[in-house]
Amino acid sequence: MSETPELTVVVPAFNEEESIRPLYDRLTAAVDPVVEGLEIVFVDDGSHDGTWEMIAGLAKEDHRVRGIRFARNFGHQAALTAGVDTARGTALVIIDADLQDPPEVIPELVARWREGYEVVYAQRDEREGETWFKRATATLFYRLLRAITSVDIPVDTGDFRLMGPRVVEAFRALPERNRFIRGLVSWLGFTQTAVRYRRQPRLAGETKYPLKKMVRFAFDGITSFSFFPLRLATWTGFVVSGLAFVYIGVVILLKALGINWPGYTSIMASILFIGGVQLIMIGILGEYLGRIFDEVKRRPLYLVREATDGNTQVVPPSRPGT
Repeated sequence: MSETPELTVVVPAFNEEESIRPLYDRLTAAVDPVVEGLEIVFVDDGSHDGTWEMIAGLAKEDHRVRGIRFARNFGHQAALTAGVDTARGTALVIIDADLQDPPEVIPELVARWREGYEVVYAQRDEREGETWFKRATATLFYRLLRAITSVDIPVDTGDFRLMGPRVVEAFRALPERNRFIRGLVSWLGFTQTAVRYRRQPRLAGETKYPLKKMVRFAFDGITSFSFFPLRLATWTGFVVSGLAFVYIGVVILLKALGINWPGYTSIMASILFIGGVQLIMIGILGEYLGRIFDEVKRRPLYLVREATDGNTQVVPPSRPGT
């Protein structure tokens, strides 16, 4: 692509072969009339179905489509990062391949960007096709994260957003591996605004965020932007120590009064309680220490197996460890 497109749309995909073509059709129909030049970058995050074949086919049909294929599954946030790293457009939109985030919202994101905003994030009014448990936990998580961090992370938002050129340049300079992109973009600052929309049910396939991944993602978000768990560990330690000293005083007083109290049950309960608290605190420290260990290894965030622009198969350089 010789000329710089006005907009690049980055689409991470993992086992989304049934959604690639419908997304492309809806995306081009919605965005083509409102931008001067469009680029679509699909990032195949180690799929084991026909996702890559669908992407490669679209790249042959449309010169504006490029595909990147990871050597294995590196995760959703790494796939988003790879798309941002290789995007050529002036502005950039991130959208998932499952069509829960409708491409028809993108023209409104572009319109707000042209008004002067450098980040335009899509904020959910409703979440159709999701269980009450997922809606409730997501609502709780975003509000908890907002309460315990100094970064102004908007509630009810995912990674679906537009970033202007200065934000993209700043984002590319961020080195960390344990990435919580919606938090990183908020941390960057610049002028930001919201566009409200209704999230739709997944078109096909299964969610790529089951409970285990949701919990891990929540931990990444909290530990990346808040020291609150460490402070909580400190406060808990003071409280438990205080209770222990009170209990010691009670035991001494009872002994002085000559009250014979065997105390086996209370002693065991105290030991188990204090031991449990200590293990929890050690676990919190371990979460932060593990992230430090992960960062200092300086391994690449992702490795690319192959990439295509429809005419050639190339292997672009992967993001180095920084």
